[in-house]
Amino acid sequence: MTAENRRMSQIESVFSRIDSYRDEIIDLQRELTARVALGPQNGGSGEHEKIAFIKDLVEKLMPSELKMIKAPDEKAQDDYRPNLIALWKGASADETVWVLSHADIVPPGNLDLWDADPYEITVDGDRIIGRGVEDNQHGFVSPYLALKAILDSGMALKRSVGLVIVADEETGSDYGLNYLLENHGDYFRKSDLIVVPDAGNEEGTMVEVAEKSMLWMKFSIHGRQCHASTPDKGKNSLLGAAKLIVALQELKEAFSFSDPIFSPPTSTFEPTKIEGNVPNVNTISGSDIFYLDCRVLPRYELDEVVHASNEIAGRVARENGLDIVVKIAHRQDAALPTSPDAPVVRALANAIHEVTGKRAVPMGIGGGTVAAFFRRKGLPAAVWHTCQDTAHQPNEYCLISDIIKDAKVFASLYMQTF
Repeated sequence: MTAENRRMSQIESVFSRIDSYRDEIIDLQRELTARVALGPQNGGSGEHEKIAFIKDLVEKLMPSELKMIKAPDEKAQDDYRPNLIALWKGASADETVWVLSHADIVPPGNLDLWDADPYEITVDGDRIIGRGVEDNQHGFVSPYLALKAILDSGMALKRSVGLVIVADEETGSDYGLNYLLENHGDYFRKSDLIVVPDAGNEEGTMVEVAEKSMLWMKFSIHGRQCHASTPDKGKNSLLGAAKLIVALQELKEAFSFSDPIFSPPTSTFEPTKIEGNVPNVNTISGSDIFYLDCRVLPRYELDEVVHASNEIAGRVARENGLDIVVKIAHRQDAALPTSPDAPVVRALANAIHEVTGKRAVPMGIGGGTVAAFFRRKGLPAAVWHTCQDTAHQPNEYCLISDIIKDAKVFASLYMQTF
């Protein structure tokens, strides 16, 4: 039997095992969802219970190394946030396939919008519904079951495989991947293949290699409050806010370059949150605050966007006799993209094609993922999984068939000869 025939026989055996995992997928999602992992900024105490459950799971697969890394956080349970690294050493030490997922979730929001308790999964045919099932438990379950299928089949790993489960992805990663890279960055090498299963499309063909810069700006409009029946005695800050929101649409023209690798292909500038002002209808507001969410193509410097926004705000302030203050609420400059020809992208594309017969497409997105932290350290990372894009929504769900398919892609990736 040739080496290729032997590999195909092994792949078929592993895929058959993965096909039998439906009940295990449901059980895993049930247990993970019940262990609520909200960070302190989202009203929780941290990811301790979920990480402890995952640690017990991976320990049964007898990793070569298993390490809990505690990022100090006095606001969290026991004053730390848990991060887990598990490594299974293969025959070759040249490359490690790292798959990184995150344990934390976002709050469920308005419970009236959910059909059931968000922390108790509901299974409806192919769907598993519950908070966190897609974002990001899918991103752990698939690569974990792929590894389990290989090891349970008695096969030796040719390349080392590592699973990393981090805290704090939803609120900045200061206690998650950023902490790991700053304090334990020697785990990761440029020769490694790093995959972050935290974004994708329904077809499972999008391999994310680039992200836009992220800029959140806070606009505070100050006028003079007065009775609504005598508007000439005041300066209507709400009217000023409305005029400024419209004027800020000029940013779309000022930064109009289109890059087809991204979806959407242009920079976006969207007003989002507006803070409360007066409590009654018959008072003209004298102070209003709103925010602008900007996702900017890497070709533009964020300082250019801030400067243009200040100029627009200054003009609106002068024309309406208002005082407008512009502040940066959050800023994340885009990292250099992962090359579409990087080994991790090619290896993922090969695995996707082997499992689905489809051609992978390297793309950029407007959202942010923790892959940016790898890229800033010069470590090429690719973001991929098959998803229905229900993250952060009421009745968030994932498909069992997608988890099985993705597990096969990860198994193919682990078993490739690069």
